[in-house]
Amino acid sequence: MYVCMCHAISDRQIREVVERGAVSLSEVQAHLPVADCCGCCAQTAQDIIDTHRNTIRQAIAA
Repeated sequence: MYVCMCHAISDRQIREVVERGAVSLSEVQAHLPVADCCGCCAQTAQDIIDTHRNTIRQAIAA
């Protein structure tokens, strides 16, 4: 699913950056131009980051 329509950034791309170690929107933005134009996708991007970080934590704990 596209999260950032301005730059055609998908949820998968955001999750990949989180898997490489990004833990915040600003860290994801260092790798992808998400939420740096109109900003409408910032909350959705943050939700994806938080959800995926929790998924990774749960997988490690199991």
